[in-house]
Amino acid sequence: MNRRSVLLGISAAVLTPDTMVTAQALRKPLKIGILSAGGSSAEVNGADATNPSVKSLVQGLRDLGYRYGADFVIEGRGGEGRPDRYAALARELVAAKVDVLVAAGPTIEAARGATASIPIVMVGGATDPVVEKVVASLAAPGGNVTGLTLQQADLVGKRLELLKELVPGPAPIAVLWEDTSQGSWKAAQSAAEARGWQLLSHKVSSKAMIGSSCAAAKAAGARSLMVISGGLMFEHATAVVEAASANRLAAMYPLRTFPERGGLMAYAADLVDLYRRAASFVDRIAKGANPATMPIEQPTKFELVVNLGAARAIGVTLPPSLLVRADEVIK
Repeated sequence: MNRRSVLLGISAAVLTPDTMVTAQALRKPLKIGILSAGGSSAEVNGADATNPSVKSLVQGLRDLGYRYGADFVIEGRGGEGRPDRYAALARELVAAKVDVLVAAGPTIEAARGATASIPIVMVGGATDPVVEKVVASLAAPGGNVTGLTLQQADLVGKRLELLKELVPGPAPIAVLWEDTSQGSWKAAQSAAEARGWQLLSHKVSSKAMIGSSCAAAKAAGARSLMVISGGLMFEHATAVVEAASANRLAAMYPLRTFPERGGLMAYAADLVDLYRRAASFVDRIAKGANPATMPIEQPTKFELVVNLGAARAIGVTLPPSLLVRADEVIK
């Protein structure tokens, strides 16, 4: 046996399954799978992806010196706001032999169910990734999942406070939520109970339920609405905004997408910034890092976005104390 054969044999013997996975990821071009909760596959696929989050990821990689085509390619799948499709789409990406899988928060369980070996970078992951057993700990995830959280549950109390500042008084706050956002709904219940505020629960499982739920909330005496969005309501953001406006509900949203489409206000982590930061996770994995030892990161940029046109449409006056704290005012 020659020296080269001996060295290759020793190398193969000391590689663990995890390091073998990341070693395989060093091929070029690196194939990056994108599993998006909303949007079509065409919007999140390839060099010409139109989805803002995917464009931010691509730009983040380019900022790190990666060239599309030569160093990496995108294999994207969009769930179109239908949680029932996420598992099949995740399996498609695994079958396509992606080297690393970037998964939007609501799709993380589908991604985990499809592979235990391909590194997964979650963006806006589980409400509490430790409690929900997505990872062993934030400092040492322990499996094939790493990435960034949105801190959605941590922001729920702040969103409720901003709503009460805008619409004070004893009227209940309606909460529109869906199956993939149960953790944030539980956080809302705890936050409201601690403050002595009444919530009206409206869980939706289809686009058709959005309008009827807002109408029911209005009929029950709600004057304000907090939207806890997963993939369904994110995909149908315009329908959510229109239903809230039609029922003259002052609404707080979890992402800036909603006020950009005419919603009243949002307080949230900057999702585009998170996808830009996700590029560094992909880069480290491509260079051999093990996701099991890559700490989960949290948002560093938060923004309060308010829409003055939406306020006028429902007859709400935004107090100066709220406007002065806004990071962006849409007129």
